[in-house]
Amino acid sequence: MILTGPAIAAARATGEITIEPYDPARLSPNAYDWRLGDTLLTCDTDLDAAAPTAYAETAIPTSGLLLEPGILYLGLTHERTGSETYAQFLNGDRTTGALGIWVHVSAPLGHQGHAIRWTLEIRTAKPVRVYPRMTFGKLVFLRCLGTPASYQQHGLKYTATPGIGVSRLYEEFAGGAE
Repeated sequence: MILTGPAIAAARATGEITIEPYDPARLSPNAYDWRLGDTLLTCDTDLDAAAPTAYAETAIPTSGLLLEPGILYLGLTHERTGSETYAQFLNGDRTTGALGIWVHVSAPLGHQGHAIRWTLEIRTAKPVRVYPRMTFGKLVFLRCLGTPASYQQHGLKYTATPGIGVSRLYEEFAGGAE
């Protein structure tokens, strides 16, 4: 089940949901409108799943930053969100999609117990200017069935990632791809 906007507000008020910073005006009927953070990592070279990727860090100026097709951008949500009670589902939204921006299509599930600023995978169809803290998508909270299993208790790969989390798939390779 997806929580309604009023249910998100109530769960946040009781401490069951973390949204920092929080603005009640960003609630919609079934979601919270999240914003793009202030920094991007960019990669315009070939990628290799068995090796770390080199990225350049770029601050998004208040005058905006022009994103170009063919470049992988990793960003961060402005908000830190999480819950021990609910799972989260993060998506772009119609307004960013209509600009030809694809946001976070590969890993939209936020597990119970993982309070984070989300790392975003961003691609564009055409050159498009983005701005720090602009509305970039929607976050929904989902009621979980069964025994809770907190992400933090499992010690998974990205549990303590500070800032923008780059792929660490290469850690699964012992001396390279087989």
